[in-house]
Amino acid sequence: MNDTPTLLAKHTAAPDRPADARPAAARRRALPWGGMAAWLVLAALLALTLAPFWMMLKTALTPAAELFSQSTRLWPEAPTLDNLRRVLGGMDAAQAIAAGGSGARIDVSRAVLNSLVFTAVVVVLQTACAAMAAYAFARLRFPGRQVLFGMFIASMMVPGVVTFIPNFILIKDLGWLNTLPGLVAPFALMQGFSVFFLRQFFLSIPRDLEEAARLEGAGFGCIFLRIVLPLSTTPLATIAVLTGIGMWNEFFWPSLVARDETWQVLPVALQAFKSQTPQGQPDWSGLMAAASLAVLPTLVLLLVLGRRVVESVQFSGGK
Repeated sequence: MNDTPTLLAKHTAAPDRPADARPAAARRRALPWGGMAAWLVLAALLALTLAPFWMMLKTALTPAAELFSQSTRLWPEAPTLDNLRRVLGGMDAAQAIAAGGSGARIDVSRAVLNSLVFTAVVVVLQTACAAMAAYAFARLRFPGRQVLFGMFIASMMVPGVVTFIPNFILIKDLGWLNTLPGLVAPFALMQGFSVFFLRQFFLSIPRDLEEAARLEGAGFGCIFLRIVLPLSTTPLATIAVLTGIGMWNEFFWPSLVARDETWQVLPVALQAFKSQTPQGQPDWSGLMAAASLAVLPTLVLLLVLGRRVVESVQFSGGK
């Protein structure tokens, strides 16, 4: 049979075209209904998440005397920084009352400094201890290793309120109330999540690097400090960021052991500011101005390092 017509037809036919021959711009505009619904849901969830921050900022910039008269507005008519000045001590009690405040006062600068010191000490100690424990669980072989690691994992399921009373009794017996050691002690060592997270990453480091260093005479301490830690900057930074955010917002434990202004952290100071009501009601505009200051550090951390934290959690969780 002669196949020449068939071959000619194949060679003269138009080249294959994609299934969707529309221009690229038209394809981008034609978003599927499922995609549109997903974006609408995400937008609604984002609005619900940001609404409290918007109300906080709006209240902080609204003059205290006009707070209730402008409660239905999305933005104050005449934004002002007087509330921030009052919180930072830029006005005395008489001026604050004249501006519509309650006259309540707190030492915000001292509270911010205490929070920074408390957070920094806990982050350094907890990250260092968790890294050493995680490396031991990942590389060392010793009796009871699996049982001990299982206990660390089980500690993640124990509510923190269970340990507050025995910890408070211990701190009181040691005479550490209203001191930095009393604030730091329950958080200074390792946490179950930090150990688990770092162990998962250490398991992914090639053993060949450590074996080569061991052949050169390096011990476990040298390998850990000079090889493992330099390769683990991203997970270590993730643990430091997560721990820092948690400690910056910690309220319950500092309110138990450090109610004195000497070591009063910012969340406790905000509660004290709210409870001071010389004029009969809390100074909501001043309180929201102080809360805006408290949110600022964690917001900056999440904006700068949020993507790295998510990627690191996904990587370690998949191992």
